[in-house]
Amino acid sequence: MTELITWFDLFKSSQVWWLVRLFGLVFLVIALGAFTNWAVKKTIVYAESSESEWDDIIINSIRRPLTFLIWILGISYIVIWYSEDESFISIIITLRTLGVALCILAFGVQIIKGVEQVYVKRSETGAVSTDAVTVRAVSKLLKASLLVTVALVILETLGISISGILTFGGIGGIVIGFAAKDLLSNFFGGLMIYLDRPFKEGEWIRSPDRELEGTVEKIGWRLTKIMSFSRYPIYVPNSVFTSITVENPSRMRHRRIKERIGVRYDDMETVARIAAEIKQMMEKHEEIDSSVTLIVNADKFADSAVEIMIYGYTKTTEWVHYHEVKQDVLLKISDIIKNNNAEIAFPTQTMHISSHLLEENLQSKP
Repeated sequence: MTELITWFDLFKSSQVWWLVRLFGLVFLVIALGAFTNWAVKKTIVYAESSESEWDDIIINSIRRPLTFLIWILGISYIVIWYSEDESFISIIITLRTLGVALCILAFGVQIIKGVEQVYVKRSETGAVSTDAVTVRAVSKLLKASLLVTVALVILETLGISISGILTFGGIGGIVIGFAAKDLLSNFFGGLMIYLDRPFKEGEWIRSPDRELEGTVEKIGWRLTKIMSFSRYPIYVPNSVFTSITVENPSRMRHRRIKERIGVRYDDMETVARIAAEIKQMMEKHEEIDSSVTLIVNADKFADSAVEIMIYGYTKTTEWVHYHEVKQDVLLKISDIIKNNNAEIAFPTQTMHISSHLLEENLQSKP
């Protein structure tokens, strides 16, 4: 027994025992990593069979960071165990802290991205009241906050004083602000778009102050991309929207029909009847909303006609269908005028010649 103990002590002090321990630790790290990967895959299969989307997001987000975390901790532990240099051990501990921070950052970013995708999909289907633009804005803010937090932790780990950086930020922020005022104004302009939500992606907007009209394709932190109806992209700095008027026709509740129809002065006695029949027709029209303003009246004695003003709103806001409704209304107005034995006026001029001038002209002829 004494000889066995003596042999074991000699074996422990030999180079072979050092290699055996190293092999065992490396094998343990590899086995733990393989087991973790296998367990995560099994969990993914179980999560995909469930109806909830949140377990899928968590498992898919944790898979890669957890694998890297095991390798980082395992390798750093092995190196620290076998190293005798204090400065080298300090460097390994610092690198281990950086690796853990980056794994946490990767996990957090994937979680935020997964939640963003779920809520964007739900907002597009109408399952939630929050629109996709707000979801993307909150996601960007969360990612930025997480990135800044991890960056501060890394700087503190590297021995860089955070308080010094914050002090420099207070003083240097003014200089940076002046140097990048356009960039900052565009950033805050984008923030106001996200908060006030005057428009969102997919909506049609226009500005009476600028030659700007089209469909919003993307709202970024610096630029907003608008696809014009001529099918060329317009890139507008977000700061522009803080100083111009923006109309959003996509959010209109009705489209307006505003026309003036001229009836001949020869048909003056039928004007009141024509106006009444047109109003009755529009009140009964299934595409005209009679619950809002509806006006049909003789409005003006023009040069060549008595003008009847037609003012009303369609139920549809869709551009193509609106013109179909407007065409139907105008054709029915034409039929009403014809049925009253009247005619739509067109510009005419009447010349009146006095009788004595006519007589003088006739007498002057041979």
